Amino acid sequence: MTHKHAFQALNKSCKDVLKSKSLFGGKVVVFGGDFRQVLPVIQKGSRQQIVNASLCSSYIWHHFRVLRLTRNIRLTIGQSSADIEETKKFSKWLLDIREGKVGGPNKGKAKIEIPDDLLIEQCDGPIIKLIQFVYPDILNSRQDPTYFQQKGLLAPTNEVFHEINDLLLEFFPGD
Repeated sequence: MTHKHAFQALNKSCKDVLKSKSLFGGKVVVFGGDFRQVLPVIQKGSRQQIVNASLCSSYIWHHFRVLRLTRNIRLTIGQSSADIEETKKFSKWLLDIREGKVGGPNKGKAKIEIPDDLLIEQCDGPIIKLIQFVYPDILNSRQDPTYFQQKGLLAPTNEVFHEINDLLLEFFPGD
């Protein structure tokens, strides 16, 4: 999320301090993240201004070597081969959505078919149904420290998060 000017300034400073003409003074610098997701914040900036401020738009970008992770080891620890294949399939589906490969040609809007096993059918309390899906048998498993380490819910806003948290806490007896 850092503006490209900061990286360019670091490059020039390293060159000056180390008296070198090489990129970053010849030192290896590692940047991490997904450059498709993490863009610099430009207040009231247009899409063009934001993209132009990103590291990918810098004159030093063509010197970089991009390495991509191909396996999510954290998601596969302790899983069966069938579960690993299902996780890979789901991950690929998410990436295809992000890259615009699902839903046919579109201009920022597309109809995407959601697999039935991911849908929450119409019901009175969809968030409660989601909690029950993610945390099955929560009352019997609440003492197991690994139970909550292996599960999680994401929310689009803090308000939704607080609603989920309040509903989740209602499952537990006591104050």
